[in-house]
Amino acid sequence: MINDKKVILSGIQPSGDSLTLGNYMGALKNWVKLQDEYSCVYMIANMHTITLRQEPAKLRARTLSLLAQYIAAGLDPEKNVFFIQSQVSAHAELAWILNCYTQMGELSRMTQFKDKSQKHADNINAGLFDYPVLMAADILLYQADMVPVGKDQKQHIELTRDIAQRFNGIYGDVFTIPDPYIAPPSAGSNIMGLQDPTSKMSKSDPNPNGCIYILDPPEVIIRKIKRAVTDSEAEVAYREGKDGVNNLLTIYSVATGKSIDEAVAEFVGKGYGDFKAAVGEATAECLRPIQEKYNDLMKNKDYLESVYRSGGDTARRIAGRTLAKVQKKVGFIL
Repeated sequence: MINDKKVILSGIQPSGDSLTLGNYMGALKNWVKLQDEYSCVYMIANMHTITLRQEPAKLRARTLSLLAQYIAAGLDPEKNVFFIQSQVSAHAELAWILNCYTQMGELSRMTQFKDKSQKHADNINAGLFDYPVLMAADILLYQADMVPVGKDQKQHIELTRDIAQRFNGIYGDVFTIPDPYIAPPSAGSNIMGLQDPTSKMSKSDPNPNGCIYILDPPEVIIRKIKRAVTDSEAEVAYREGKDGVNNLLTIYSVATGKSIDEAVAEFVGKGYGDFKAAVGEATAECLRPIQEKYNDLMKNKDYLESVYRSGGDTARRIAGRTLAKVQKKVGFIL
C-alpha cells in the first residue's frame, strides 16, 4: 500500500514523561531493525490515552516528547511514517463503524479492561471498554500485515482479526487480516521491574525505583540499579529462581552487546555491589547518545512539527482510502 513492502503498524501512548528502558530494549531497538525491511507506520496513540484523565498541556508536551524519543532511539523519519493519532479523524470514524460489527461479549472478555477497571474503579468509562475497537481501526485503516505486540496485547490482535474477518465475510476483501509480529527471541525481549522482577518493567509501576526511564539522568539510573532486588546468594549467575539477578544480567547484556554467558563470566568471584555498579554504568552509557539526540531534537520544535505534519498528511491519505471503501460498502453516501 505504501510501497511493495509488507506494512507494520505500531504505536505507544504518550501517557508518561518518558519511555522506559523496557520499551527501548524490548520494542524500539527491534523497530529500528524493521525500518529497512518493511513499510513501518508508527503512531503516537493519544486518543487511547484519554481513557484516563489527562492534563491537556501535559498531554501535548508528552506527545511531542514521545515523537522526539522515537527519532532519538534510531527511527528515521525518512524511512517511517510518524503521525499523531488524533491528526487522522478516520480512526474515530472507522471505530464507530466497526463498533457495529463487534459484540459486547467479545469486549467484555478483554482482560485489560478487567485489569484497568480494578485499578481505576472511579472512572470505568465507555472508552475504556471500547478501546480495542479503536485499536482495530488503527490497524485496519493502514491494511497492516503485522503488528508488533507483547503478550498483553495479543488478545486485541485476535479481536481485530475477528472483526476484519466478519466484515470481509459480509462485504468482500476489504481489510487485510493482520498477524501479530513476534520479534525473534532476544536478550531484551522481557525487561522486568527492578523492584518486582516477576513483572514487566512498566511506567505505571507505583514504586519509583522499579522502572528506568530512557531520559533518566545517569546518576538516577545508577541509583535505581543499586537498589534493584536481587537475592541472598551473592552469586552472579543466570538460572531459575534468581529473577532479580537474571533481569540485571539481561539489561547488562543488551547494554553492552555481550552474551549472557560472557556477562556471567565477567563477574565470577565478584559481589553484587560490583555487579550492580557495572550494570548501572553500562545502562547509563547505552542511553547517553539517545538522551543527547533527544535534547537536540527538543530544541528544534519546528523540525518535530514538520515530521508529524508530513506524517499526518501521509497517514490521512492512506487511512482515507480505506475509510472511503468501507463507507461505500456499508451504504454511506459520500
